[in-house]
Parts: sequence; C-alpha cells; structure tokens
Amino acid sequence: MASPYVEIQVGDRVVKVTNPDKVYFPARQETKLDLVNYYLSVGDGILRALRERPTTLERWPGGVFEGAKLSTRADNRGDAFFQKRIPKNTPDWIETARIAFPSGRHADELCPVELADVAWAANLGTVTFHPWPVRRGDVDHPDELRIDLDPQPGTDFADAKKVALGPVREMLAELGFTGHPKTSGNRGVHVYLRIEPRWTFTEVRRSALAFAREIERRMPDLVTTAWWKEERGEKVFIDFNQNARDRTIASAYSVRPKPYAPVSAPVTWDELPDVETDDFTIATMPARFAEIGDPHADIDDAAFTLEPLLEWADRDEKDHGLGDMPYPPNYPKMEGEPKRVQPSKARKD
Repeated sequence: MASPYVEIQVGDRVVKVTNPDKVYFPARQETKLDLVNYYLSVGDGILRALRERPTTLERWPGGVFEGAKLSTRADNRGDAFFQKRIPKNTPDWIETARIAFPSGRHADELCPVELADVAWAANLGTVTFHPWPVRRGDVDHPDELRIDLDPQPGTDFADAKKVALGPVREMLAELGFTGHPKTSGNRGVHVYLRIEPRWTFTEVRRSALAFAREIERRMPDLVTTAWWKEERGEKVFIDFNQNARDRTIASAYSVRPKPYAPVSAPVTWDELPDVETDDFTIATMPARFAEIGDPHADIDDAAFTLEPLLEWADRDEKDHGLGDMPYPPNYPKMEGEPKRVQPSKARKD
C-alpha cells in the first residue's frame, strides 16, 4: 500500500510530504507536517541562514523518539544520521555545491536557493540544517566567523549568556564589528560575524582562536580555550574548531532533535539577558517571527576584515608563546599543530 502524503505549494514548486501524520516530537505530538509547516513559517529567516551555502542534513527519518540515537563514525547503527552528499533521485530543481573535505575527498551537498529546497529536505526527516560558512561561489573562503560558547558540565546557559554579554560583546564593539547572537537550541550561545571572503579556513580558524584567547584573558574564571575536556573544568568552552573546514553549527531557525522541538533562535543583544532556550520551539517561533521578523535581517549589511584578529594571533605567538591548538580527530596532521594527544595519556607515555 502506498504511503499517505499531502502536496504543498511552495513558491513555484509542489513539495510532497509523505507520512505527514507521523509523530516527530513526542512532547506535544508534533508531526512531520508540523515540522515542514514550521520551516515555511520562518521562510525568510531560514533562507537567510542557508541561502547558497553547502548544507549538511541531520536526518531523523523515524522522528525523535525515546531512545533514538545519532549515528557516529564509531557506530553507524543509529536511528539518525548526517547526510553530506545529496541523496540519489532528487528533483531536478534541487541545486548543489561541491565541497572538499580535509581528507581531500569531495561531495555535492544541498545548496538551498529557495524555500522549496528546505521543505523538500524536511520531508526527508531533516530536523536540523548545518550550513558551511561559505557561499557556493567560493567554497574555500568563508564569509562567516562563528563564536561558539559551549557550557561544560557544572556550567549552563546562564553562564554562556554572561560570557556573550560581557567580553564577547565588548570586544566586538572595540573592534568595530557587528556580531549577531542566537541560542544554540541546547545550552549554548552562538555569535555570528560576517567577514570578507578573503581568508582560508586555516586563517579564519586562527582568527577565531585569537578571539577566544582574548575572551579567556578577560574572564579566566569562567572561560576556557582548552581543547581537551579533561583540562576544561567547570567553565564555558570557546570552540574555535567550529571554524575549521567541514565543521558546522546548527543554523539559525534550525530545530534541535529533542522531544519538545526547541529552535536555534536569533535574538537581539538587548533580548539575550532575559531569554531561555525553552522559550523558542516550533510551537512558539512562528508567532514570534510573524510579529517581529528576523532579528538577523541585517546580518549581510556589512562584512568585516580579519586583519585585527590575525594581528592578535601573531602577538600571541610572539609575546606569549601561544601557537596553534589541536584539530578535531578526523583531520590530517596540520602544519604547526601540536601533538594530538590528550595530556593525561601524554604524561603516561
């Protein structure tokens, strides 16, 4: 028997939604069709976050049911998975962008250019969209620097907000940069900065590390840049490696795979002190978007230079002996990178 479906008109396209009544988020019994309609309701916002960006799809085809697990490199038997290569038999109007992984291999990823692309991906069970910080016209030079404030055990969302509203906001103002904050949809805070697409991933990551180290200097009791978890303590980790090639962050307006369907929500700096992650879900975000629009609507108005941050990186190396930090484990050994061995094992050896 054929699966039930509905057809939705999205711009000039007709998008088929199969099994529309399948429950995807159990807390409020929200369905796959609810997920698709959510993305349509924030259309301008999600397209601003994804437009012409190679995008990895985080697919939960069975929904976010109790006990569902995400496949990993170590164990691919999960119920959900990241899809980097565009699926076979896609509609001929779906557009792609070719990207290169650190290994040197290539893939053609979804490259959204219209809202129907988002609806089509949501029908595949895409809960979260993970765009690269590049546009398809130049996939080797990012146009976005991402500041990821990640609370470690013993810290929480309130601590991440304290770091964002303190040294992060202060430093952006000192540099003359405009940063755009959003909730991660979990426990953290992200701040995005549009940059001129003149620098490589390596240079952008180096800039992010210099920025993170300056945050740590200004708030050492609460902030860490330690890559190894055993060295972080009860602090907020600034994940500079989110700016490395093939590392992505859930986009603005992306839904996160939790039973109550929280959303990674763009906010203003003035809102940030009072917001909580639970404020933003697929049930509440459509009304907010209809009322106030996208707080990040001006994110593309200005792009900034990384030269001051690269000068900070040079200063750190020359004056403080602070060179590079380890890359993620799936990377080849990078030039100038220290040993990729966690400190406790290095001491034992």
